Amino acid sequence: MKYKKVRGHKRLQKQIEQWRLENTSIHLTDYLLNTRDRYYVKIRIYPWNGFVSHKVNSIVAEPTGKTRQLFLNALLDIYSDWKSELEKLGQPYYLKIWLYEPRFSKSQVVCAIGENLDFYQNTFTVAGEDKVLNLDNYGAAKIKMENLNWEHHLDEEHFENNFIGEPDEYTSVKEYLESQVWFRKLLKKPHIITPFEEPVNGAFEYYSFTEGNVWIGG
Repeated sequence: MKYKKVRGHKRLQKQIEQWRLENTSIHLTDYLLNTRDRYYVKIRIYPWNGFVSHKVNSIVAEPTGKTRQLFLNALLDIYSDWKSELEKLGQPYYLKIWLYEPRFSKSQVVCAIGENLDFYQNTFTVAGEDKVLNLDNYGAAKIKMENLNWEHHLDEEHFENNFIGEPDEYTSVKEYLESQVWFRKLLKKPHIITPFEEPVNGAFEYYSFTEGNVWIGG
């Protein structure tokens, strides 16, 4: 797998600060009460802001150095701001940071109230091994992170057995055949097979691949 180099970090760092400000100034409680009772914010800054096909042979490198640190501090600030807002509601709420490793760019802050209070509770598989998050790996953010409890879960990708679809869903026969080859190679990797109790959209089972860890902090 080839990793695409990320350029223009000074520009990115300005965008991260703007992203942080936008998400710490939203009317969170008004949205939760009047629109829908769950909300989240993901890292949505180019080149980490779009859909990347699983079938490409190169992916964007994860944030590193100062860029990664700014993203992490932004997530922690958003969490803190949302916590203050949610406390004003005087009702139970779910608020967590989902910190992905090594797929850091998937990290996000998630909250929910009311009927969706338990919506996110079973999103991830609990890791079988007893592992503790090493906060020394997170630089100056360690101080803020020490105030949260971090639970270890698995970062998994799930694919239904009919994920590739039919030839008429592709722009060319070549693309369809390449996708088939990619999927066959994927299935050679370690994975867990889980059957559906009854077919879902034509699929009768799905495959789970562990990509890393998710640390749930709150």
